[in-house]
Amino acid sequence: MPEGDTVFRAARLLDRSLSGRVLVRTDFRVPQHATTDLSGGSVRATVSRGKHLLTRIEHPTGRWTLHTHLKMEGAWRVLDSGARWPRPAHQARVVLDVGPRHAVGFSLGIVELLPTADEDSVVGHLGPDLLGPDWDEDEALRRLHEDDAREVGDALRDQTRLAGLGNMYVAELCFVSGVHPRVPVGEVRDLPRMVRRGRQMLDLNKERAVQSTTGDLRERRRTWVYRQDHAPCRRCGTRVEVDVQGPAGRERAIYFCPSCQPEPAGPGRP
Repeated sequence: MPEGDTVFRAARLLDRSLSGRVLVRTDFRVPQHATTDLSGGSVRATVSRGKHLLTRIEHPTGRWTLHTHLKMEGAWRVLDSGARWPRPAHQARVVLDVGPRHAVGFSLGIVELLPTADEDSVVGHLGPDLLGPDWDEDEALRRLHEDDAREVGDALRDQTRLAGLGNMYVAELCFVSGVHPRVPVGEVRDLPRMVRRGRQMLDLNKERAVQSTTGDLRERRRTWVYRQDHAPCRRCGTRVEVDVQGPAGRERAIYFCPSCQPEPAGPGRP
């Protein structure tokens, strides 16, 4: 699933390409909005909220927000009129045409139209946004500490605690912090520093399409442990391991170096 920095870049692309322009055609290719026509409306802005995108449109019928989520395979592309689409047409879920160019949302996991005044109904549950203008570290830490027994990797991925971190950043953040993803939140020695590092990672990568947490942009050198299972740890040489974490049906892979990130003691563990 795309991380917060990827969604931030998508919002910036849509905002720069569409905001202040009048829609000459809209095409919502989802059953609940198939007959909706917002042509004649003016695009006011597109903003990201964690992993959610909010495109605000002022139309004679009212102020509307197009709420989209990329989920696993979604992407927004902005193309010149007449340009060939980079994906098959059957994957398109939304088309917003402003004349000289149009934005196409492919394989979007969520497509909803709602009154702008009701945006809180779809993003109000989210924790503080690591890349948002209203980032609140104290509130994020308060939410994380609401369950000090929860494994930190699972807690950091929870968008209701803080919004923007996905599987890749959580794996990398735990590694550079020397914390095993199964350590309980309440046992993390310096959680504020860990959260600040997570925000720094997102902030550094929001300006580039190729994500790297190591500073190296070469293939297979961009991450410390994420998808490096069975490879030697770049810090100590121990083989990187992979496991799963999270409730049944919503498990996520966790990557870690057993030497740099000792597993916490517990039932069944030495």
